[in-house]
Amino acid sequence: QVCTYPCQCPSQPLQCPIGTSHVLDACGCCKVCARQLGELCSPQKPCDHHKGLYCDLSKTHRDSGICLAHEGATCDLLGKIYHNGESFQPTCKLQCICMDGAIGCIPLCSEDLRLPSPECPNPQRVKLRNNCCEEWICEEHSKENSFEPAMAVFREDPAHKPEQNNLQENCLVQTTEWSACSKSCGMGISARVTNNNPQCRLEKETRLCMVRPCDFPVKNTKRGKKCIRTPKPRQRLHFKFSGCTSTRSYRPKFCGSCTDGRCCTPYVTSTVEVEFRCPEGDFFQRKMMFIKMCSCHYDCPRDNDIFLDTYRRRMIGDHV
Repeated sequence: QVCTYPCQCPSQPLQCPIGTSHVLDACGCCKVCARQLGELCSPQKPCDHHKGLYCDLSKTHRDSGICLAHEGATCDLLGKIYHNGESFQPTCKLQCICMDGAIGCIPLCSEDLRLPSPECPNPQRVKLRNNCCEEWICEEHSKENSFEPAMAVFREDPAHKPEQNNLQENCLVQTTEWSACSKSCGMGISARVTNNNPQCRLEKETRLCMVRPCDFPVKNTKRGKKCIRTPKPRQRLHFKFSGCTSTRSYRPKFCGSCTDGRCCTPYVTSTVEVEFRCPEGDFFQRKMMFIKMCSCHYDCPRDNDIFLDTYRRRMIGDHV
């Protein structure tokens, strides 16, 4: 179709299935739902390039094609093989995709945590009939005081009870350490739980992390040393995430390597807001881990596995 300018796009917001990217059409005008692996595609209905898909026009008519994935490694999950770029649901609570040997998943259910609060003193998470996801309900009275210890998030002051509009002032902030990065090389995810918010509710917080690039060159160690703990790249680089690129360039520290069987992991980190720009022109910000110091040890993580992750080595803290 011939493009017409100025662009005329639907006024209603775009509604796409969970895990489907919003991409620009061939005219560069309107956002459309990206076509997935094996679906028909055209210039007006592009494939999801964030997942490494492209429109192959050689197997169909000239004006339409089929979305295929660039060559990449397959994924093995509990004995079942998934092709590169293939989306699947291992359970009703997860929507996953295989990307060059690595499995990434989006939760289909809310993973929020909830502590007792003045407006909901006895929260309970229950599974409703015919629903896969559990939901929070507030009960006026509870037969057991199983939630009473959790009220310690509020300051104990008999003369000053927490008001609904004053929850943060009376909140005792509780925050866990950041978890280890989900990938030993390349872009991964790190998570923690905190109630440092206006509602004083425990919530899961995530940040991007990169222990080292997968193509990071291994440097020779100095004489008498068997590890390089925290090397820096020679040139500044732009981070890439889901097909988008950081607007700024950085020269971050990474964790190095050892010649005696030890592995190096982050030990002291900071968290910085990084802005990304997508090919469609969108901007977004994500928290990202920046390494200050690494430690080398024999407590090495297992291979990346989002379902069988047993690696629980923690960092000593985070410096914002």
